Amino acid sequence: MTKWSRSLTVGATLVLAAALALSGCSKKTESGGAGGNGAQVKIAFVPKIQGIPYFEAMNTGGKKAAQELGVQWIYNGPTTADPAAQTSIVRSLIQQRVSAIVVAPNDPDSIAPVLAEAQSKGIKVLTSDTDAPNSVREAFVNQASPKGIGEVVVDTLLTKMGGKGKFAIVSCGQTAANLNSWIDVEKPYAASKYPNAQLIDVVYAGEDQNAAVAMSKDLMNAHPDLTGLVGQCTTSATGVAQAVTEAGKIGTVQTVGVGTPQSMKGYLASGASAGSVLWDVENLGYLTAWAATQSVKGTPLAETNRVSEALPAVKYDAAQKTLLLGEPLVLTPANVDKFSY
Repeated sequence: MTKWSRSLTVGATLVLAAALALSGCSKKTESGGAGGNGAQVKIAFVPKIQGIPYFEAMNTGGKKAAQELGVQWIYNGPTTADPAAQTSIVRSLIQQRVSAIVVAPNDPDSIAPVLAEAQSKGIKVLTSDTDAPNSVREAFVNQASPKGIGEVVVDTLLTKMGGKGKFAIVSCGQTAANLNSWIDVEKPYAASKYPNAQLIDVVYAGEDQNAAVAMSKDLMNAHPDLTGLVGQCTTSATGVAQAVTEAGKIGTVQTVGVGTPQSMKGYLASGASAGSVLWDVENLGYLTAWAATQSVKGTPLAETNRVSEALPAVKYDAAQKTLLLGEPLVLTPANVDKFSY
């Protein structure tokens, strides 16, 4: 081979190597949003509102799962239950090219377009805690069935009320799909099982404990014969119990809420709350991170899934595309300290 031929061969080899390297870089950039080709999987969770104990507990569980699964966990939510702020956060996460976005929507309809935008960019989309069933979400990570939650809430309250009397519901976001699904169970169930009880009103306090306190006091003043209050979410659960405490009506007006353990502990001990209906919130966060990771990796969900030691048999409903954490539990003074959040 001549010197000139050897030069041509070396040059061609270098050009080919450069082309292959450029091709490899391009593929990595294109797949970065999906965590492919060795890029780190990034799971982003957008709660209804950041800073309240419930979603902070979900964040704790999500971070634990992410560490064990070897993925990155991003937690970013609005400081008020504002659908527009939530949409803005999702858009920023799209720009960051995360692998998956999981949302607990404040308004399932208003969040749907930006979730479709995320999916169009190759980002996996799920919901958790609260669903957006008319969106493009691939799966909903559900804490417990609406039937299970609604019936336990009613039974816990009406048992304490002796199966009779007037009660009201203090909910949070008026468009929150999960809260509305529980109320849709509670109304007919209470009417059927407890015919001597009467639901007189449903009011909405947003994710605002002070508003829930004020609305509860207004209900008690407007209806002196009121004997029961339901706090339909974690901020109104404490709100109704606080209102009864401040009004000096512990034992006269019974309350039940969907509240976190440590925020409800004092009210359970004083009798201001007859019980708090919940689930293991940290496990819900863990399941959320796990489900999103499976989606990014393209791993199909089975009818029964072994997620972790604490979650050995999580059911998946393929028709509804829903993972179910399990049955609700009732927090009492006897078991409240089993949970640190």
